[in-house]
Amino acid sequence: MSITVRNIFKSFNSIIAVNNFSYSFQKGKTIVLIGPSGCGKSTLLRLIVGLTIPDSGEIEIDEKPLTSINLSSIRRRMGYVIQDGGLFPHLAAKENVSLMAKYIGLGDKEITDKINQLTRLTKFPTDGLNRFPAELSGGQKQRVSLMRALMLNPEFLLLDEPLGALDPLIRFDLQNDLKEIFKSLNKTVILVTHDLNEAVFFGDKILLMKEGSLIQQGTITDFINNPSEPFVTKFIKSQRSTIEIN
Repeated sequence: MSITVRNIFKSFNSIIAVNNFSYSFQKGKTIVLIGPSGCGKSTLLRLIVGLTIPDSGEIEIDEKPLTSINLSSIRRRMGYVIQDGGLFPHLAAKENVSLMAKYIGLGDKEITDKINQLTRLTKFPTDGLNRFPAELSGGQKQRVSLMRALMLNPEFLLLDEPLGALDPLIRFDLQNDLKEIFKSLNKTVILVTHDLNEAVFFGDKILLMKEGSLIQQGTITDFINNPSEPFVTKFIKSQRSTIEIN
């Protein structure tokens, strides 16, 4: 499945969130959206998954426009993870993970087999499956959210600041585990972060946004050696404690 975003514009009242953004997301790669707070990266992710409708422009899935008619079927081909996990507090971990699978009518054995596979993949403790979100650690909640996103074997995995609320040690462990998961599953991943070090760690390509627009794309080396404008260098230097800058 391919995703192409073409000339997308989205505003909320007088505030421009995404401004004439275009990009084709390459299959099997991890693309990282980065930029300062309020630059539009999370809105762009919500536009791609169909939770927000663009004012103008087009999102194409397999070269066909994303519309209200095909939105439901397209969403099943995408896994979506938000910063706090977005788990339903009244459902145990196992029920959160299996919610969509039950909705579309998968059998109990197929669901159980898939959950067992995902607990191994995400290194989630099996004795935690019957716990409620309030009884899980921050890292465990994110692993449950990831399992839920992967339950229907999506072609695309969209993650919006999935590690932003975690303490450094838990974040470090999850970063390494996520990178292994991305590699083993060969999914196309779009990841939003404000952390440049995290973008470098995960990204096959980094897209830097400013005020809703795509300012530069490439690797960290491209950004350092060939910045498209002074903002690129300023953004990198603002995080120089995590990135070695000459």
